Amino acid sequence: MAGLPERVQIREVGPRDGFQNEPEIIPTGKKIELIDMLSRTGLPRLEVTSFVRPEVIPQLSDAEEVLAGIDVPAEVSLSVLIPNERGLDRALAVRETHAGPRPAFDEINVFLSASETHNRKNVNRSIEESLAGLEAVLGRAREEGLRCEGVISTSFGCPYEGRVAVERVLHIARRLRDAGAQEIGFGDTTGMANPVQVDEFFAHAFASIDGARPASGAGGETEPAPGGGSAEDREVRLTAHFHNTRGQGLANALAALQAGVESFESSFGELGGCPVPAGATGNIATEDLVSMLREMGVQTRIDLDALLACARRAQEILGRRLGSHTLVAGPVDWR
Repeated sequence: MAGLPERVQIREVGPRDGFQNEPEIIPTGKKIELIDMLSRTGLPRLEVTSFVRPEVIPQLSDAEEVLAGIDVPAEVSLSVLIPNERGLDRALAVRETHAGPRPAFDEINVFLSASETHNRKNVNRSIEESLAGLEAVLGRAREEGLRCEGVISTSFGCPYEGRVAVERVLHIARRLRDAGAQEIGFGDTTGMANPVQVDEFFAHAFASIDGARPASGAGGETEPAPGGGSAEDREVRLTAHFHNTRGQGLANALAALQAGVESFESSFGELGGCPVPAGATGNIATEDLVSMLREMGVQTRIDLDALLACARRAQEILGRRLGSHTLVAGPVDWR
């Protein structure tokens, strides 16, 4: 298929975005087991936990213990979700005292919604209040040598407000970029996007965000090193984060690919969703995305069999069937 990038980078978000939506507390040791397994699949980046207040998301109240217990190869970049400056203080304290052979984490993610109503329901702040706080977080994180991503939820639609103006989303993206974000993730938080919309959105985004550039079918960008680098100070990466709430996640991923996106976030086993509102089911399954890309000839450097083993283990730990199609059917076998 013409116009596709030669390779794609995937950040696995299941250990944070996936686990936080599980109703039963997952034992810390099981989280560590799964993260260690995921880190040996060829995935270049893992989002492993969050520094949201423990009483808000009890599932992730063991962030310090998880970061202390995991054994992740140095070439895998680890990220944590940071809600505000208090969360950053807590994360930096962990990083400063971490005794392992590698840093406790390499990247941070900050987040807000493009919808006022969703942002209020999710973090009890206006968009402007969130931006002011996150701009301070991003500035401090860059001073600490951390690579920074800003994630914009409800970028493609809001269950409360309906359509979200593209220019509002891109205004937020430019604010985050100017504050120090080296990567902007656009989230289809409740699975409202469609492929035509996705194609038009990213065409507009690449054209209007300074430093963002679409993949050329001939190569694409180099993968970011942990901690960032000089090239990434000049450029901003655009990342797609789709949910499969209405079964359109992979179709939207293909549309994003054709628009020049070469960075995606997904969750093994199709874990995850969004706590606001109810019924916003999981992210696209990483193994489904990797399987599709492999069949299309797009490189990911990820071992699909090893990734499926992670999803099977998660299924055993959680005691229920997961939504991943490739987990059920297995990889394509052409004999």
